[in-house]
This record gives sequence, structure tokens and C-alpha cells, in this order.
Amino acid sequence: MVEMVRARYTLEFKQEAVRLVRSGQPVSAVARSLGISDQTLHNWLKAEAAGRLREVAGKAISVEQMEIARLKAELSKTRIERDILKKAAAYFARESR
Repeated sequence: MVEMVRARYTLEFKQEAVRLVRSGQPVSAVARSLGISDQTLHNWLKAEAAGRLREVAGKAISVEQMEIARLKAELSKTRIERDILKKAAAYFARESR
């Protein structure tokens, strides 16, 4: 039988994920870019709103992993913006004909 290892995240990682959602990014996009489940992020949002967001003891995520996660989130947001601009350009190109 395979034993599942539960992931542990630093308080800073959780706060950064919550900050990304609060800044207007969709929960699903942030969760996907950080490599966590939507439900985990929803739990962190509820805990933060109730003032109970805290660090869990265990294996911590390094500074490099946090930076990678932040850059992935930024890349995801940039890709979404690029796709919107592509669609708008195609729409207006058709309109001008």
C-alpha cells in the first residue's frame, strides 16, 4: 500500500497565495500555478478571514520554491492577459473589414 505524504507550507507561502487571490486573480488559477488544490486555497482564505491562518510544523518550503511559485503565478497572469489581447485584436481586425 502506498502511503501519502502530507505537504506542509510555510506561513509566508500561505499568505502569498491569499494575497494573490485578494489581488483579483481567480482561485483556480492561483491554485494551479502554485501546485495546490483549490480546496486547500479556499481553506486558507477562510482561515485568513477568521484570523486563524498559521504555519503548520513540518517540512518547510524554501525561499527558492516560494520565488518559483510567485513567478509561475505571474507567468499565468501574463498568459491570461496575452490571450485576452489576442482575442481583442482578432475581433477588431474583423470589425475593420
